Amino acid sequence: MTDSIHWFAVHTKPRQEDLAVDALRLGEIETFFPKLRRKKTIRRKMQWVTRPLFPRYIFAKFDYDQSQRLVHYANGVARIIKFGDTPVIVDESIIRAIRERAVEEIVTVQPPSFQRGDLVEIQDGPLRGLQGIFERDLSDSERVLILLECLAQGAKVEVSREHLEKI
Repeated sequence: MTDSIHWFAVHTKPRQEDLAVDALRLGEIETFFPKLRRKKTIRRKMQWVTRPLFPRYIFAKFDYDQSQRLVHYANGVARIIKFGDTPVIVDESIIRAIRERAVEEIVTVQPPSFQRGDLVEIQDGPLRGLQGIFERDLSDSERVLILLECLAQGAKVEVSREHLEKI
């Protein structure tokens, strides 16, 4: 390995990250395509879904002078990310940090854990931005009860656990 081999961000065509990864690996280019696995409500049911961590982007490690044409024209690749005419080098520590949190290129996000009395803020939905106090989990494991602090009176509301963030 020489000092001229670096990680680069590669922009892919829509939903063609896997195609680009396969094409680059055939050309003996090292790639990294991190994915995010998290619970999401689909048709009123919580399910685990896996999606790209950075949609339409993958990372490729290569010598730019020797392999930029191979990368640029690989199936699924739109372009190599540049600022002006200069390709952007992705620091090895960034790749390492993501890999440390991943298993087989998949980072899994567990639903947040709250304790009674935790101060929380609603991050999504019609109540977004409101703060409250976590009260308890409900029978549906993904729903929680929080006490909103609004208009100097407490109002109890049910929200999805995934829409809360601890303050």
